[in-house]
Amino acid sequence: MTEWHKSSYSANGNNCVEAREGVHGADVRDTQNREAGHLAFDRVEWSALLAGVRAGR
Repeated sequence: MTEWHKSSYSANGNNCVEAREGVHGADVRDTQNREAGHLAFDRVEWSALLAGVRAGR
């Protein structure tokens, strides 16, 4: 997995999420609540999530 980075959709600095991508998928966590853990997506799920966000869904 790569290092955690803020989403480019979190431009205002508040309600941010962080992601880290790898060969098998990605993890996502709340920047302000990191101790709560993260959501893990496999490669197909992560691609579908990104496509949905880009399409405005």
